[in-house]
Amino acid sequence: MTEKRFSEMTEHELRTAIADFNEKAKKAEQMGMSNEFAVYERKMLMAQAYMLDPIDYKPGEIYSVKGSTSSFKIDYLNGYFAWGYRDGAKSLEAVPISLLERK
Repeated sequence: MTEKRFSEMTEHELRTAIADFNEKAKKAEQMGMSNEFAVYERKMLMAQAYMLDPIDYKPGEIYSVKGSTSSFKIDYLNGYFAWGYRDGAKSLEAVPISLLERK
């Protein structure tokens, strides 16, 4: 059986996947497996992004980046990713919209 893409999952399936990733991340952290922890943390963020509506995120607006002191100015959206600039940097980067919150 192949795994479903997040875009193909229902809200219930996404919530189940997030809970599963959270449990695996906790286990990895307890075992000192920082790389594995980071992978599951990133998967959780991606699944959470698919539970949000990209329409709620506006190009030109500045958001806080969860878990950091950084700010992020959205240049444009592509699906569930916001492309823009962190803290006024010159290089364009993409972040899942689940990482952004209103200031």
